Amino acid sequence: MTVVDLEKDVPQDVPQDAPEAASETEAPDVPRRIGGLTRSGVLSLFGAAASGLCTAILLFGELAPFSGALGFFVTAYLSFLGIYAVLTGLEQDGQAVRDRVMTVVLWTAGGLMFCALAMVVGFTLWRGREALPHGNFFTQDMQAAGPLDPLTNGGIEHAMLGTLIMITIALAITVPLGLACAVYLNQIPGRFSRFVRTIVEAMTALPSIVAGLMVYAVWILGLGMQKSGLAAGFAISVMMLPIVIRASDVVLRLVPGTLTEASEALGAPRWRTVWHVVLPTARSGLATAVILGTARGIGETSPVLLTAGFTAALNADPTSGPMISLPLAVFNFVKSPEPTMIARGFGAAAVLMALVLVLFAIARVIGGRGPGHQNKRQAKRAARASRRDAQRFAELHTPGLELFGTGSPESDGEPERPERGAGNCATSHDAPAPTNGEQPPSSAGDVH
Repeated sequence: MTVVDLEKDVPQDVPQDAPEAASETEAPDVPRRIGGLTRSGVLSLFGAAASGLCTAILLFGELAPFSGALGFFVTAYLSFLGIYAVLTGLEQDGQAVRDRVMTVVLWTAGGLMFCALAMVVGFTLWRGREALPHGNFFTQDMQAAGPLDPLTNGGIEHAMLGTLIMITIALAITVPLGLACAVYLNQIPGRFSRFVRTIVEAMTALPSIVAGLMVYAVWILGLGMQKSGLAAGFAISVMMLPIVIRASDVVLRLVPGTLTEASEALGAPRWRTVWHVVLPTARSGLATAVILGTARGIGETSPVLLTAGFTAALNADPTSGPMISLPLAVFNFVKSPEPTMIARGFGAAAVLMALVLVLFAIARVIGGRGPGHQNKRQAKRAARASRRDAQRFAELHTPGLELFGTGSPESDGEPERPERGAGNCATSHDAPAPTNGEQPPSSAGDVH
């Protein structure tokens, strides 16, 4: 092996031990495995977990005067992370150790969130198991039932209907206004749009009681209207609107600018670009924004209590008379010391969670898949639209629009001649030859 001296350009001999030293210092570049499970990784994980548990037992039982279940689990988990980092560092470099440790931390956080959700749902269903099997619980109101009546009498029909009416009114107000405001913030930048964005972000943290008081002061005290489901829908829409605007604005920012640029390059106006390009591309994210706003508004209690009042009877008219929602019914049921009323409260909470799940599923179906992903129905619809466009282009392809005369068929037995006028192009050999030295007539748009 020889090396070249850059100064003299003369090859020089290298000592015999140089290749061995170079091979020892230069390790082969092997890509690190990012995902998947390995035998050593699994053994390190379980070994670190067992070691962390034993360390916590020694500290809390023998070596230190520690006590408490929370401290025990925290100590065991921190010991587990430290021992796992040491075991991983025996085989991997520092970057791989940080990657493995952060992966374990993120999996732990996700597991804790899932466990918390499962506990909430399971506890609600377990406490409401006594009321849910009864059919009258879904088909009767509480007008003829009292706290001491059994579960076979009375139900939450009035609360379910009131919740559906209120959330429908709120969605009818929030969805158009929220999406329009998000499009304005995204498509028309300026000082006023920055001011509106600041107001929206400030309203995101608005307490619900403030929204209820505002509607109560304006609608009921100011205009003299009575408490009703319509007023409650207004109050809920005030709470939903900033959530929908903020989430929709973030989603619309993710639409690639090349799509809008391509649409405008084809001559489409701004409104058509937004309607046919921007909104369909972000449809899945917009559905998620509506879901977030609905989840915020459907669980409000204080605005409904201030604007819709309380009733135990069924009221299907949102413009007159008090109306109750499921969260408010749960609040009133669980205040009672009677076990039957508490069971009705947890049953109403379970129905509320089921209602939110149904609304979520409907929104996901409407939203469809993300950008670039089509289901079978959307693919068939796109194929039909492509065939219609191809047929329309074929019908519009007349011989007069061809740049090179390639033997097109004659329509009525006479050869077609290109019409002269704005936008027509004629070559020099198509124009009639001058007979007396005059120039052939030309018109605007002809190209010679």
